[in-house]
Amino acid sequence: MRALLIVNPFATSTTDAGRDALADTLSAKIDLSVELTTHRGHAGEIAARARAQGCPIVIVHGGDGTVNEVVNGLLDAPGDPIGPNPAPALAVIPGGSANVFARSLGIDPDPMKATAQLLTLLAERSRRRISLGHLSAEAPKRPGSTPSPAAASGRWFLFNAGMGVDAEVVASIEDQRNAGKPASDARYIATTVRRFISASRRPPQLSVSLPGRDTIDDVHFVFVCNANPWTFIGPRPVWTNPDTTYECGLGVFASSSMSVTRNLGIFTQLLTGRKPHARHVLTDDDVASVRLTARAPTDVQMDGDYVGKATTAAFGCVSDRLEVVAPPLSA
Repeated sequence: MRALLIVNPFATSTTDAGRDALADTLSAKIDLSVELTTHRGHAGEIAARARAQGCPIVIVHGGDGTVNEVVNGLLDAPGDPIGPNPAPALAVIPGGSANVFARSLGIDPDPMKATAQLLTLLAERSRRRISLGHLSAEAPKRPGSTPSPAAASGRWFLFNAGMGVDAEVVASIEDQRNAGKPASDARYIATTVRRFISASRRPPQLSVSLPGRDTIDDVHFVFVCNANPWTFIGPRPVWTNPDTTYECGLGVFASSSMSVTRNLGIFTQLLTGRKPHARHVLTDDDVASVRLTARAPTDVQMDGDYVGKATTAAFGCVSDRLEVVAPPLSA
């Protein structure tokens, strides 16, 4: 069995010793090649080359951002005709801080345990085909508005995306990491609280359009997910749309209130797996598409990566788009 291991050596929980250990473990059982990323976008370039060369399996050791890059390198862009070379199957060994995608598939968050799990899954030929979301966004037409979501338009996302306060949190965390501050659950929680309070002082900017429904105006933020949970806080999952899976359409969670008092009950529901329910909250599952319109340029994120500000963002979903090495659904 032949496979390519793509490693992001700068990922949060990736170390030289850990990388060598898991590569040695994999090499003992499969014909393995290893490539290290050196710059943003490099993982996608390596993945595209692997597909062109007919590699059957691509393994990613890195965080969710690296996995997203690899998937967009492996696949033709949304809306493009599928090319002649079949896309390799994707396997993930967690190496980031949250590792939402891997954990949502049932992959162990510990890299060495995940490596042993992967060898078992490969031996058992345990594969799944999953849906993917995609984004088309229009950047604000004004100078100095970089980075632009135009770079993210026509790209796939794996598990979640959002417009509003969650994207502001992602942007702030990236700024803090660039300043040398490590990512941690405590930092995410503190940043979320600060951004939530800041956003509560602003009027709502967003409108939400869903197929077959009237447009909903005066929305503060919108989460779009392709799976559940939406994210993790340490070991605890956060569920915005418990009924959304990789086997159906998108889930949508939107709020028209930033009141701490009104949202305390919602926060509790998100941590317990109960379907969120409140008069100021919109939730819907298995939707084919959702279009968001903003009165002012608003932050957008995909799979935990900040992609810039947009005035419109249209999200869609394609079923059975990617083959992954993962435990079966019943596991």
